[in-house]
Amino acid sequence: MNQLPTISVIIAAKNSERFIAASIESVLGTQFPRLEIMVVDGSSTDDTSCIVRRYPQVKLLSQSGTGIASAYNEGIDCAQGDLIAFNSSDDIWCLDRLTRQLEMLNNHPEAGIVAGKAEFFLEPGSAAPPGFRRELLDHPRTAYIMETVLIRREVFDRIGAFDTALGTAEDVDWFARARDGGVISVAVDAVVVKKRIHEENSSLSVANTAFLLAALRNSVKRKERLADHA
Repeated sequence: MNQLPTISVIIAAKNSERFIAASIESVLGTQFPRLEIMVVDGSSTDDTSCIVRRYPQVKLLSQSGTGIASAYNEGIDCAQGDLIAFNSSDDIWCLDRLTRQLEMLNNHPEAGIVAGKAEFFLEPGSAAPPGFRRELLDHPRTAYIMETVLIRREVFDRIGAFDTALGTAEDVDWFARARDGGVISVAVDAVVVKKRIHEENSSLSVANTAFLLAALRNSVKRKERLADHA
């Protein structure tokens, strides 16, 4: 990329009034000059949309479908950027992440995805939800989750959208499809997002286990089909 690209940031939100302002401000805090921020609101019944409207730099989209996968897809369909990034409505971006990740992509033009490290922290006053692995709080670690990655737009054109049949684990399924499709990934050795752990984290619910298994089964089936045609 010889000129500075436009980066589209998609934030899926539903009843996120507690944290959405901090999420948006962390993205704005990167001060990247060509930034498109979209909050896809899933029919919130609290003040989420009112809070988002306080930020004239942010586009508020009303989600037509349901679920995180649908929110991501609708955001991508509206995105104008050369690169796509994501933030959860309750997570906080690190201020230098975009410059670090863009430099990595410029140095590795063969790569379609650049990830980074996630730092997990427990929201004060909240208990860790059932299923959360407390060792994640010990130190940051490289993670291939939507909140850590910067992705070239053409990767979505090639791999396709998120699977809306998966209530959660849609990112596991998408990354598996990208890997199975030969998309090259790299990672910066730096924390790019701080992930807030609290009692409402949807990806840590018991139901997530079933969706995760479904995503992994889909990957196995794809590999079997590839082997049959080899």
